[in-house]
Amino acid sequence: MKELALHVLDIAENSVRARADRIKIEVLENVGEDVLEIAVEDNGEGMDEAMMKRVRDPFFTGQSKKKKIGLGIPLLEQLAEHCDGKLDISSQPRLGTKVRACFRRSHIDLPPLGSMADTLIALFGSHPHIDIIYEHEVEECRWSFSSRKLLEEIGLTTLGEMSQVLPGIRDWIEYHEQHLQEGAKNL
Repeated sequence: MKELALHVLDIAENSVRARADRIKIEVLENVGEDVLEIAVEDNGEGMDEAMMKRVRDPFFTGQSKKKKIGLGIPLLEQLAEHCDGKLDISSQPRLGTKVRACFRRSHIDLPPLGSMADTLIALFGSHPHIDIIYEHEVEECRWSFSSRKLLEEIGLTTLGEMSQVLPGIRDWIEYHEQHLQEGAKNL
């Protein structure tokens, strides 16, 4: 994949298939320690030990019979290892799953983070019933939000209403992402 945000979208869609109603996405950039960490955590069905052993197999797919192969986790793991990092997965049946990928931030082959705004809007627009919690930290600068709280504050109740404001929400996310990066540069 050309950007890390697409990996995040793929892993979050796994959470949707696992019947999560809350998905937490965290991005941590630490320039001083040369680390980029991305985590996707859900409260979905989780995995038992047998599934945990198979989830890294590129020809295994979990809940969805329509999806023939599950390359998302194996590709992310390969990328993390290639960029001097690692992929950790923790899961418990009926409690959820957490996928955490760490990378050496300065590695020449690390793809850009890409548009988290597009990834988040794709998730909001496709799954408005799921609370997407997003946290992004760069050095000592941090911002976060919850899609459920955001929609409550705006006063939206239907998918039709939401589709009308998605472009504005996307712009709002981009604005904060840009200011987060600029704020970190000024530290």
